[in-house]
Amino acid sequence: MIHLKTPSEIEIMKEGGKKLRAVVDQLMPQIQPGMSTIEVDDIARNLIIKEGSELSFTKVNGYKWSTCLPINEQVVHTPPSKRILKAGDVFTVDIGAFYKGFHTDYADTVIVGENEDPAKKEFLDVGKKTLEKAIVAAQNDHYLGEISAVIQKGIEGAGYRILKELTGHGIGRQLHEDPFVPGYLDRPFEKTYKIRPGLFVAIEVIYSKSSEDIVYEEKGGWSITSADRSLTACFEKTIAVTNANTIILT
Repeated sequence: MIHLKTPSEIEIMKEGGKKLRAVVDQLMPQIQPGMSTIEVDDIARNLIIKEGSELSFTKVNGYKWSTCLPINEQVVHTPPSKRILKAGDVFTVDIGAFYKGFHTDYADTVIVGENEDPAKKEFLDVGKKTLEKAIVAAQNDHYLGEISAVIQKGIEGAGYRILKELTGHGIGRQLHEDPFVPGYLDRPFEKTYKIRPGLFVAIEVIYSKSSEDIVYEEKGGWSITSADRSLTACFEKTIAVTNANTIILT
C-alpha cells in the first residue's frame, strides 16, 4: 500500500532531509585513509543526534549501527567494523535519520584519499549523473517505470551492470515502504505506478562493474557483495513529489 504524504507531513520530511544533509556535509570531509569504518559510524551517530534527529537504521530489526559502510565489492547493508580504509578504496556511505516520526535516506560513493584512478572516477561519475537524470524523471503524472528506464539506460549504456535484486523504495513513517523502485524496466511504463503528489521515494542507483548477481558476504550476515566481487557503487537521494514540483530532500 502506497502512503501519499499530506502537506504537513511533507514539511516535516523537508526539515528532516535538511538535517540529514547537514550531517552528510559535515561527515564526508572527515573520511580519510587510516580510519576504521566504525570510527566513521561513530562520527555519523554523534552528528545525527547533534542535529536533533534519531538514528534511522537502528529501527531496522537487528541492526545496531547508524550507517551502512560498504567498501569496493561490498554494495549495501555492510555494518561498520574495525576494517581500515585505504587510499583508493571505493567507499559507500549509506545513512538515514528519523525526525518527528519520519525517515529520510541518503547514500554516496567516493574514492578514499586523493587517489584519482581514472577508471574508478569514471565508474562513479556514471552513477552520479544517472541519479540526477532519474530524479528529473520523477514527476507528477509520470510513471515509476520511467525512473527505472533512466537508471537502466545510464548504467548499462556505460557498460556496467544493474544489481537487479536491490532497489529504491518508498519512505516515510517506515524506512522501507511501497513502492519499490527497480533500477531496470521489466514491463511497459503504463503498467507501473503513476506518480501522484505526496509520493516520497528514495531513488537508488545500485550497480557493479560486471555482475548483475549478488551474494551475502557471510551466512546469516547483513553485508551484500557483487557475485563476482567486482567494484560496486550506490547513489541515493530521498525525493518528494508535490503538485508544483519535485523536491530533493537529501
